[in-house]
Amino acid sequence: MVEKNLDLLFEFEKYVLQHPEVAAEIPQDAVVFMRLVGDEKFNRWSRRLAEKHVAQGRPIFCVTIKKMKPIHSRIEALSLERAA
Repeated sequence: MVEKNLDLLFEFEKYVLQHPEVAAEIPQDAVVFMRLVGDEKFNRWSRRLAEKHVAQGRPIFCVTIKKMKPIHSRIEALSLERAA
């Protein structure tokens, strides 16, 4: 769960760099948690983690990932040779 959360947060950061208007809607002291459509186990885990901050009075924002592109390599060219 932790690794998936980190991956989604990283993707969200990249998204925000391309769409800074999204970041403008989120206060600096806010807790942002990720939700992934179709993964209820992860969503429950992520929500519970975020709710721990409610007692601190921090605003909580949910980012729902509706669809992601497949992960692909950035390699444009390579060579392959048998070494042994």
